[in-house]
Amino acid sequence: MEPIVVLENVSVNYNSPEMETKALENISFSVEEGEFVSVVGPSGCGKSTLLSVISGLLKPSSGTVKINSNNILGYMLQKDYLFEWRTIENNIYLGLEIQNKLTKENKEYANLLLEKYGLIDFKNKYPSELSGGMRQRAALIRTLATKPEVLLLDEAFSALDYQTRLYISNEIKNIIKKEKKTAILVTHDISEAVSISDRVIVLSKRPAKVKSIHVIDLETNGETATDARQSPKFKDYFNEIWKELDIHV
Repeated sequence: MEPIVVLENVSVNYNSPEMETKALENISFSVEEGEFVSVVGPSGCGKSTLLSVISGLLKPSSGTVKINSNNILGYMLQKDYLFEWRTIENNIYLGLEIQNKLTKENKEYANLLLEKYGLIDFKNKYPSELSGGMRQRAALIRTLATKPEVLLLDEAFSALDYQTRLYISNEIKNIIKKEKKTAILVTHDISEAVSISDRVIVLSKRPAKVKSIHVIDLETNGETATDARQSPKFKDYFNEIWKELDIHV
């Protein structure tokens, strides 16, 4: 089966009157349908730029990006960006409204997602009445309501406290798997990447190149991120990726 996302020799240069800055250089990798792939790299190396290129928000200076899907991509950012004056139900309709797809069928599907993932009793509440984890879950449902095949997650859990982040990252991964979506997560958190990903792509310092790609096999029967972190192999992956990042503090 053909990969759902393919990048071939993608480079991005930012130009200003003073200078040209290389953000990405000859990035090549593919993502299979149904995979959960994380991208890690030093701060400022261009991870978010990479997602912008995949989403089509930014055109690469050279190279190609191919998305083998007829459906739109879903994009989740660091913050949930729920509108405080709208109920949770009306917030999850937002993407459908923007796409002029607010049909009865799609509204029913959105509400089915609310029920399926434990927010149906909160649909008439406002974002300020929900916890951070519930808000992020609502943001994911808003994205899923548009029925994307590929989800791009840009530091999607970083605004949460540690305990909530651990819980919600695992929960969102399970939702994505249950809905049979493909996901690409950008994160600074190596532990997070190893515990929830099928593969981890390590980028170098700017200009970012693909330094390595790790297939994650923790050999654990546990289903949670906490279980994954108890695997004897977890620290081996963590230490190897940490060394590759070559971070000096």
